[in-house]
Amino acid sequence: MTRTYDQIQKKIAALQREAESLRNKEVDGVVARIKVAIEHYGLTAEQLGFGTQAGSARRGKAQNAIAASSPAARYTDGNGKTWSGRGPRPGWLKEALANGKSLEDLSIAANPAKAKSSSPKSSPKKRKAKQSYKDDAGHFWSGFGPQPGWLKEAIASGRSLEEFVA
Repeated sequence: MTRTYDQIQKKIAALQREAESLRNKEVDGVVARIKVAIEHYGLTAEQLGFGTQAGSARRGKAQNAIAASSPAARYTDGNGKTWSGRGPRPGWLKEALANGKSLEDLSIAANPAKAKSSSPKSSPKKRKAKQSYKDDAGHFWSGFGPQPGWLKEAIASGRSLEEFVA
């Protein structure tokens, strides 16, 4: 059976309507999941890149804009969770307040020792080995990572780790 141009155009239009309907359903689901995440993490419009600048100027620079515009933390739970005091209160803060804590108790200014560095730019400090180990044959182990075979064998044969301290 041969189709006409008009039949094919009608089929295309019907498929486009169906595709748009499916897209709208998917978008509704995505928007719902985004709203849940925004509520859960207490995100602000500014953090999401919807500040005073035009959206097109901020596209492609979202990470830099969020990092640069993120205000300093003013409150912390002492376990790495922080809040700047802007936007909706995060869940951990609401819970702490409900359990009898005050904002002053959670303030970084009042308790600077509680604050943990949450800066993404801060690099982890390199660990220094307390000791290094070597044997008479010239084998060496820094003390980090799993013990090498030569050391495991020596310890299994009755020698102590202290005998290999360099």
